[in-house]
Amino acid sequence: MRHKRVWIGLILISAVLLLLASAARAGGYSSGVKLSPIEQLGKSIFFDEDLSLNKNQSCATCHAPEVGWVGPDSAINQGGAVYEGSIAGRFGDRRPPVSAYATLSPIFHLTRKGLFVGGNFWDGRATGKKLGNPAADQAQGPFLNPVEQALPDSACVVYRVCMASYPVSLENVWGSTACDITWPVDVEAACAAPGSPVSLATADRATSDAAYDAIALAIAAYEDSDEVNAFSSKYDLSRGPRAVKLTQLEQRGYALFRGKGMCHRCHTSNGQGALFTDFTYDNLGLPQNPDNPAGLSFVDPGLGGFLKNAGYPEAVYMAEWGKHKVPTLRNVGLRPNTAVVKAYGHNGYFKSLEGIVHFYNTRDVKPTCPGPYTEAQALAANCWPAPEVSANVNTAELGDLGLTSAEERAIVAFLKTLSDGYQR
Repeated sequence: MRHKRVWIGLILISAVLLLLASAARAGGYSSGVKLSPIEQLGKSIFFDEDLSLNKNQSCATCHAPEVGWVGPDSAINQGGAVYEGSIAGRFGDRRPPVSAYATLSPIFHLTRKGLFVGGNFWDGRATGKKLGNPAADQAQGPFLNPVEQALPDSACVVYRVCMASYPVSLENVWGSTACDITWPVDVEAACAAPGSPVSLATADRATSDAAYDAIALAIAAYEDSDEVNAFSSKYDLSRGPRAVKLTQLEQRGYALFRGKGMCHRCHTSNGQGALFTDFTYDNLGLPQNPDNPAGLSFVDPGLGGFLKNAGYPEAVYMAEWGKHKVPTLRNVGLRPNTAVVKAYGHNGYFKSLEGIVHFYNTRDVKPTCPGPYTEAQALAANCWPAPEVSANVNTAELGDLGLTSAEERAIVAFLKTLSDGYQR
């Protein structure tokens, strides 16, 4: 009888966790942070599933707060780690990037040292040059991407936002004429049909385009709010006047992170408010993820692919081929419970912090696997598959770090101190 009560208790706990996660993705998430009108508008848009072709996917579907503003589905993360869009059977090619702290990325540019820095998305294509804000440029992408929210026209986003009953409306923030658009009688049908543009008069199209930019800027404002960029981890609290003390293992991990592990070279950690990224691009030599829907047929060019499409010379884009943006490590270990699987790397190849830290340490030490192994298969066989892109692999800062197993565990322990929402 006691075992039965335990099982019932576990089932109830699981149900509550699922309900909480569902509420968060439906817009019920609240951190207690007071939001400005534009931040509240952005939040409403961020969690609105109606802003997709089939009214079944919001920004939060792939960027959920309970896992650090990234993909929350354990079953997906355990496998390919790319998410299905609003249209069933259509998938992206990359794991969702983290949306928290993304607003702190500078406008995409080339430094005097010849390094591309900034922008958003894994390949930097949301440069920030359109709206002066990479996060706002990024926010406009998924709505119209046929493998994401898949709406056929930016006007559909504007129409549905203007018709929505948000606590703060688009007109409250951007003025009474923000939604002053004469919509065609078939707008609902047009917005429910892939590839079907909305027919608007020239003046109405101009108003709609301006409103679409305003929507993106509102989303970016929410992503820049204290609710998303919380800076409330144990690491942050360990550096204030009433400091929380890190454990000996966590302190050792931090020392290794900045020293022998060389993590600090790209995931900069200079004191309070550290962002744990330098916003540059790198090819870490990650293997292909054989569980992604595209399988081994897709080889990700990363930044190099974006630069090629943007018209850069071959010598420039080939030097960046296979490089992806260095992500922030903030919230890298955040999850509601230990049963939740998170994925790591641009293609979601790794399923644990332990696995990716071990890869950083031993990539160039272990033999090459004879085939396209998953992380679990590679760990069991004590090998690593060949890099997805063999050009431009960083061999100077990872691959043969000489860390012991105990040192790897210490680094993982430190990484877990970067989760927001720490309670004393």
